[in-house]
Amino acid sequence: MTNNHESRTPSGQASISPAGSAAGPQITLRSPAELADALPYMLGFHPTDSLVMVAVHGEGGRFGGRLRVGIPTAPAEWEDTARQVADTLVRGSERRGGKPDGIVVFLCQDPRRGESAQRVMTRLRPLAQRVRLACGALDVPVLEALCLSDGRYWSYVCPDEHCCPAEGHPLVEPGTSVMAAAATFAGLQVRGSLSEIEGRLTPLGGALAREQEPALDRAAAALVPKILDGATREEVGAETISLARTLMRRLTLAPPPEGGPGADEWDDALLGHDEAASMILGLQDREIRDIAAEWMENEEAAPALRLWRALARRCVGAYAEHAAAPLTLAGWVCWSTGDEPTARIALALALRADADYRFAQLLHHACNEGIDPAGLRQCLREERRRREPRRKRPAGATRPPGRRARSAGPVRPAGTVRPENRRTSGSEQ
Repeated sequence: MTNNHESRTPSGQASISPAGSAAGPQITLRSPAELADALPYMLGFHPTDSLVMVAVHGEGGRFGGRLRVGIPTAPAEWEDTARQVADTLVRGSERRGGKPDGIVVFLCQDPRRGESAQRVMTRLRPLAQRVRLACGALDVPVLEALCLSDGRYWSYVCPDEHCCPAEGHPLVEPGTSVMAAAATFAGLQVRGSLSEIEGRLTPLGGALAREQEPALDRAAAALVPKILDGATREEVGAETISLARTLMRRLTLAPPPEGGPGADEWDDALLGHDEAASMILGLQDREIRDIAAEWMENEEAAPALRLWRALARRCVGAYAEHAAAPLTLAGWVCWSTGDEPTARIALALALRADADYRFAQLLHHACNEGIDPAGLRQCLREERRRREPRRKRPAGATRPPGRRARSAGPVRPAGTVRPENRRTSGSEQ
């Protein structure tokens, strides 16, 4: 790099901290190569098809807020996207304490079929330029803009071909750099790629999907009328909670092989189609979902997360919108147990399934704002203690006898019209 360009690269006090911690070890980044190497540790995963922006504060270049969005496939959307992401990052930083002194931009995309990584860099250059202009319009300079593709990186900011050649520079091998060693020492984790994490939460295909959808049809025909009927709704709730506990015990007693890549397939094989369908439809009842949200810590968290992921994968075909409930629960467990990067991904997928799902909206906002989930955990613990007094209760019971059920929003079988102004429950605060 030229000396002038290098001086504008964030350095000195670049702090990359574990998700959710108030402070962390100071890891100094002095070059675009180190910035590119640090990106997965800043996010907690390897971004794919992503525009990532990181706020920089102070003379030392301390990292602040981070924002990631998918790269729009249509170039016609790039200008609006650039304005929106720049405004979101700058305004969010101002709310949390101060306007950024600069921004670092990453464009991450692997080549399409028949395309070279250098061609990716060239194709995305107009998007990088639009982001730089959008940030400049807010009086925040882009200190560095990097393209990462197929194991190489390029700078859109440096004009010197001697230090930034047309063919780019190779990224360091994962886990071999000083940054990797420092991050490991600091407890920072990279949980695979964005596409891998999303793949664990997206609907199944093939034969399993073809068998699951008829089971969902049967469950909808049997359960939706009961949930909508106040006289039988509580019965469905007790059955759903009892089934969930049964499935969690089954998952606990049958852990997947350690380190095996087929953990999700293992869990899928442990759930019957009708069991999964009954759970998915039952969780559309807000009160049942709120009870399930209480399984977010201690020995209940791991089997609950496995169950919610498996149920999200079973929301196939016309039931894709029903995935909002298990995806939100998966995101909540991840956030509650300290896996903030995966929580954000799961909650974003929940909103992609149902943009109006209030519980996902509130959790996603709170997670992105850096709010401590301890307060919500305490509320759920207190609600559980009120609902389950110390005397032994029958398995699956959801409330003391005679207590009137809270009003819940309608449960929608596939294809029905969404009700407006759905109310939130006690856990959606």
